[in-house]
Amino acid sequence: MKLRAALHRRVEVDGVPYVYVTPSAAVLRLDDVSTEILDAFTSDDGAEVATWAGRHAQADEFADRKVTLDEMVAIGLIRPADEVAPPASKVPPTPFPLATLVLNVTNKCNLSCTYCYEYGDDRIASSARTDGTPKASMMSSETATQSVDFLFEKARDRRDVTITFFGGETLLNFGTIEAAVHHAEARAAAEGKKVGFSLTTNATLLTDEVIAFLVDHRFGVNVSVDGAKEAHDRHRTFTSGKGSYDVIVPRLQAFIEKNRAAGGRAIGARVTLTAGMTRVREVYRHLHDELGFDEVGFAPVTSAPGNDYALSNQNYWEILDEFAALAEDFVAAAKAGKAHGFSNLNDVLRELHQGINKAHPCGAGLGLLGVSTEGELGLCHRFVESGAHEIGNVATGLDESKRRAFLETGHISTKVACHSCFARPLCSGGCYHEAYVRYGDANQPNLHYCEWIRAWTDLGLRTYARVMNANPAYMNRFGASAPPPPHVSPSPTALESSP
Repeated sequence: MKLRAALHRRVEVDGVPYVYVTPSAAVLRLDDVSTEILDAFTSDDGAEVATWAGRHAQADEFADRKVTLDEMVAIGLIRPADEVAPPASKVPPTPFPLATLVLNVTNKCNLSCTYCYEYGDDRIASSARTDGTPKASMMSSETATQSVDFLFEKARDRRDVTITFFGGETLLNFGTIEAAVHHAEARAAAEGKKVGFSLTTNATLLTDEVIAFLVDHRFGVNVSVDGAKEAHDRHRTFTSGKGSYDVIVPRLQAFIEKNRAAGGRAIGARVTLTAGMTRVREVYRHLHDELGFDEVGFAPVTSAPGNDYALSNQNYWEILDEFAALAEDFVAAAKAGKAHGFSNLNDVLRELHQGINKAHPCGAGLGLLGVSTEGELGLCHRFVESGAHEIGNVATGLDESKRRAFLETGHISTKVACHSCFARPLCSGGCYHEAYVRYGDANQPNLHYCEWIRAWTDLGLRTYARVMNANPAYMNRFGASAPPPPHVSPSPTALESSP
């Protein structure tokens, strides 16, 4: 019988070898015996078990070696060379319960950011109905409360649900947000559910009234901000061309202070990285250390090639170098048992630790849907009003056949280019919206940044290993790791499952 190593990625940190097992998304720490066994069966054709056994049959520790091999087979790191993977189920049992609804409460904005996908060259939404009349620019309170009712109905037995408010500039429609929150809290109380709220804003409208409401209702808030004044004002301007940094900073500071005093949820900064803006570590320190954000996340701009703000290939690698520098700071904090606010890395470490293995890139169309100002349902907030990606309406219901068709087409099993990639459990082909903007097909893998994603995942693995070597208890903040199979013994020569 021939065995062959499954697709995997090995890293060695401080002399300690680890392996990421792609089919199962497990991270395992190797010892000398398991390393030797993995070497023996890592080839395109695999190796005969009898041949391997013959080389070690006289060794005193052969029985332990055989136990270790059996464990490696059981956990999926080594498999029969002629094994045929069973057909993949492309969708979960349907109708799949909703967990999150993103309400696009307005498509208007008081800023005129040059890279905005809602208003720029990469816009995919239509502002007009099929008869040519303009769509509503603001969601009514009635549509918002109807959306809340839709979420609670479609959540079925889920105990926790989330409502996210988006725009445009979300706070331009604060009255509708208030109505939706009060209605959702009443429904949650009546049905024994927990409802959470989140919101994205440019912070220009953070009045004392708004701040008090967000803190009182424990909102998770993401603020679109691109760093210090010069970097921020390069793209994030009012229609007059005036930068918005000086307007938002005092409001942000008041919000962060009040929220922290109340023990509120984390306030995050969302930074859009554009051409010429790759000094990530400097931006992080300004936003986290100086302005006081709890978390800072970085998102490369979504853009078709050719826009002057689009990132070049060199820009991507400059960003990765900066991410690596931030990872050094992260590891130093983890060794001291202190939280670090680099949210991109926190997300990767959480997914690695929990053994996340994605069949789809994100929750769009699964546990998450977007709602337009008029109640149209889209795959996510970026696809509402795009026409081709409409899958129902909160008033008339969800078109399960469209939903299912999209999920089947977007399943990882259909993305042949991803099948040989070790990073596919975390990426699964990448963002649907990014793919649609670049390729005109939401389910096309984002092949333009595959090498970068692999390098970023490798950095995540190495950071994970460094933290596990130095302070494994730090990972407890990310929840329990996926357990190994129950028959994998903790013998000294066996693989060690992290942690």
